[in-house]
Amino acid sequence: MSDDAKAAKELVETLKDGEKGYATAADKLRDSDRPEWATTMQRLSQQRAGFWREIVDMGHEYGDDVDESGTVAAAVHRGWLSLKDAVTGDDPDGVLGAAQTGEDHAVKEYEDALKMDLSAGFREVVVRQQADVLAARDELKALKSAS
Repeated sequence: MSDDAKAAKELVETLKDGEKGYATAADKLRDSDRPEWATTMQRLSQQRAGFWREIVDMGHEYGDDVDESGTVAAAVHRGWLSLKDAVTGDDPDGVLGAAQTGEDHAVKEYEDALKMDLSAGFREVVVRQQADVLAARDELKALKSAS
């Protein structure tokens, strides 16, 4: 398996987790005392969906199926799983904290991908998406500091 395919599989899994995590967070926050955060979470969920679809489409162009599910062991390491516990309650700060944990994990996945021997075209996509993931992490930090 090429480095592109390995990195793509990890990123797709992380991005799908992020999509679901942000959507769940948005649902929880809509009826909280921080409904404005729900809009941000929904936008970031849609962003992550677009990111993983872009990577999957690119993989298909190269003949790689990067849209397969990984192992349960790999899933345990992804930061978004902590969101599941936080969203069972109604604490907006807890939901935001879990989203930040997920973003920290996503940033690490992008950093790890960029350490690999990626093709020029895929590297461009990863660098561009990483910049948006970093911006999202900063946006979450700003929400936390403003609360």
